[in-house]
Amino acid sequence: KFTSYVISKGSNFSSSVSKQEVELTPEMISKGTWKEKSFKEYNFNSLGVMPPCGHLHPLLKVRAEYRQIFLEMGFTEMPTNNFIESSFWNFDSLFQPQQHPARDAHDTFFISDPANAHEFPMEYLEKVRQVHSKGGYGSQGYGYDWSLDEAKKNLLRTHTTAVTARMLYKAAQQKPFKPVKYFSIDRVFRNENLDDTHLAEFHQIEGVVADYGLTLGDLIGTINAFFMKLGIKNIKFKPAYNPYTEPSMEVFSYHEGLKKLVEIGNSGIFRPEMLLPMGLPEGVTAIAWGLSLERPTMIKYKVSNIRDLIGPKVDLQMVYDNPVCRLDK
Repeated sequence: KFTSYVISKGSNFSSSVSKQEVELTPEMISKGTWKEKSFKEYNFNSLGVMPPCGHLHPLLKVRAEYRQIFLEMGFTEMPTNNFIESSFWNFDSLFQPQQHPARDAHDTFFISDPANAHEFPMEYLEKVRQVHSKGGYGSQGYGYDWSLDEAKKNLLRTHTTAVTARMLYKAAQQKPFKPVKYFSIDRVFRNENLDDTHLAEFHQIEGVVADYGLTLGDLIGTINAFFMKLGIKNIKFKPAYNPYTEPSMEVFSYHEGLKKLVEIGNSGIFRPEMLLPMGLPEGVTAIAWGLSLERPTMIKYKVSNIRDLIGPKVDLQMVYDNPVCRLDK
């Protein structure tokens, strides 16, 4: 059995191989040469080559989400461009005694040049000195000799609450007092041991509301509403101690990777010894909270070691593989 074929020239037969065009150019259209060209068929199933581009780090994407949530809740962003603060604004204005362990060199990075700050609101500074050494506003104070030299020392801010203190003092100078809602998200620095959940440099989310008649319930409700918008629902509170807030609470959230509750922030109601020397009216209460940016991001991206999220050990492939941050609101 034989099979035979008859081969003949078709309409597209050519004795030479011509290159097919892959795109229609403006020049082809203007000159009319497209009529004589052979075009390659489009393959609509091909994804093509992704153009090289950068990707935002997960921290920056979560930071943008946090900022948007604060703005949606009616907060105003505070200026946080001063990484270097004086001990006065970082500690003394917050009614934190000069003998407090947090002010030791093993917990704080002090600056050697310039070592001291020199410009302070002197009337306010004198009130802070008084409430520390002798008390006032219903407080016994700490009963020690308050030192201006200690308050002058410059340092890398240990918390953005130093910015909050400046903003509350500024609000107190405006008469009559108007309620305020402030927030900030920026870096802070702590001279502490490094481990899976701690770094010497990290981001702090700070929120503060000052108004008449605020209570602990307002603080808990605000924090819960904030994290609900982030899709974090399993929030726990634990009583704590802070020199400048009373009552105070630590904020925890469950980490699926570590299989345990992880502290993600601190909160409380600012003490009268902090607010009244600023000039805020009696009856004004300020609720505040400071939250880590890194730890909620670890929970969101299921990262168990903070050094895999930020620092020299970060795997860039992790950044590339997470181009979009979508919070389950």
